[in-house]
Amino acid sequence: MPTTDLHVDTDTGCNHLPGMKEANEFKSWLSQLSRDFSDLDDKQRNETLDLLIATSGASQLSHLSTKLETLLKRDFLRLLPLELSFYLCTFLDPKTLLRCCAVSKQWNKVVSGCSQAWYAACWQIGLRMDCDEKSPDGQLLKHSYLRAISRHRDLEDGTAFESTTLYGHSARVYALYYSEGKLATGSDDLSVRLWDVQTGKCLHVIETHTCADLKFDKDKVVTASFDNTLACWDWATGQRTQVFVGHVGAVFSVDYSDELQLLASGSADGTVNLWGLNTAECYNVFRGHTEWVTRVILSKCQVDSVLHRAGEYVLISMDRNEIKIWPISTEVNCKPLRTLAVSEDKSISLLPRLQFDGRAIVCASDIGIHLWDFATFELRIIPTKQCSPALLGFGMVFSLIYHWQHLYVMDVRTQRYICQYPLPVIRKSKRGSSIIAGDCDWLDGFDLNEKLGLVFATSMPDHSIFLIRWRRNDT
Repeated sequence: MPTTDLHVDTDTGCNHLPGMKEANEFKSWLSQLSRDFSDLDDKQRNETLDLLIATSGASQLSHLSTKLETLLKRDFLRLLPLELSFYLCTFLDPKTLLRCCAVSKQWNKVVSGCSQAWYAACWQIGLRMDCDEKSPDGQLLKHSYLRAISRHRDLEDGTAFESTTLYGHSARVYALYYSEGKLATGSDDLSVRLWDVQTGKCLHVIETHTCADLKFDKDKVVTASFDNTLACWDWATGQRTQVFVGHVGAVFSVDYSDELQLLASGSADGTVNLWGLNTAECYNVFRGHTEWVTRVILSKCQVDSVLHRAGEYVLISMDRNEIKIWPISTEVNCKPLRTLAVSEDKSISLLPRLQFDGRAIVCASDIGIHLWDFATFELRIIPTKQCSPALLGFGMVFSLIYHWQHLYVMDVRTQRYICQYPLPVIRKSKRGSSIIAGDCDWLDGFDLNEKLGLVFATSMPDHSIFLIRWRRNDT
């Protein structure tokens, strides 16, 4: 049996194996090795490590494996302060946030609690958020985002909507107006019908003149006619209460304000008329359009602008080339306060339908959607994939567009189309009077409440009315 020689230290009397270093000597050697290793470049360091690994035994390799796992697989999210973990989460997109939640219970707790990241995720998907909320709960926002994903998916695959058809008219329908769950339709069969959108029931039928446009409330309906006149009708009795005579061309658009007791009309004769709503007296005739006036709007502005104070009424009119803003005045020969156009040479035409929400004037053209900030009248152009789209509704998050037998929902922030809903062949009108949007509050961002009511309505070649409604959730 082989023996191992022991050497005795004459100073200490201790014996040790050959090749073993004293503790102090070893520490000194290790310190020098560390200094020498630090002086090497990366290539030399790697070669040194390769040599050490090659000369190591099982015990050393096991020790190295344990150390490397600890060094390379640290749970940084657990080790970092919570504020820094939240800060890192704000750089992640929503899909990555959800993947991080599946890593571990600790990661799920940290990532789910980052309210700023989930707030941004909710905004990105188009969920309407409460801007006044100072410290929203991250878990609650994450839950809201997950519910919003379902709503977004329904929009993308078209299952958010359902369609139905209303029958009753016997001639073409070129006038539609929607308000608070009710739809009014005016036809060349000399009648106006009022429908309940949810049930499809016809609530009223009034014998009238031909209708090019109309607007109603709970008591009355006002009609603009191809016979050059306007009229006001009582829902309860069906009787005509006022007739407005003065235009010398078909009246294509009407709007009114009960608060001002004023009615505005736009005509094929190129004029905008201002009338007393209860008297039918013509207070003023605004001249300046060189084409048919296809749209008039009498509505309150919501912002202070260079022309109006917030809360004041605004009178806006449109033809195929220009949008004009008029003073609400009885002064003769009034000039427009402002004229808006998309091209000086009139080479680019404006398309139906003009929108005004009190904050912006919005209209489509062949090159996109034109948005004038009403406070400054600065113009922003939002490109669209379609040529000649009809703008049905516009909000801070989404826009609703009709184009070539499809209804589109576009995210105006990214110009991405999130919904393309096919439509049957409809009755078309150059004025866009045969198509109309329903409730448009969701265009500023949808909430998590179940949506009901009208999305879109149009008249059909067989004189019926085709509706798209929000699908009721029966679960």
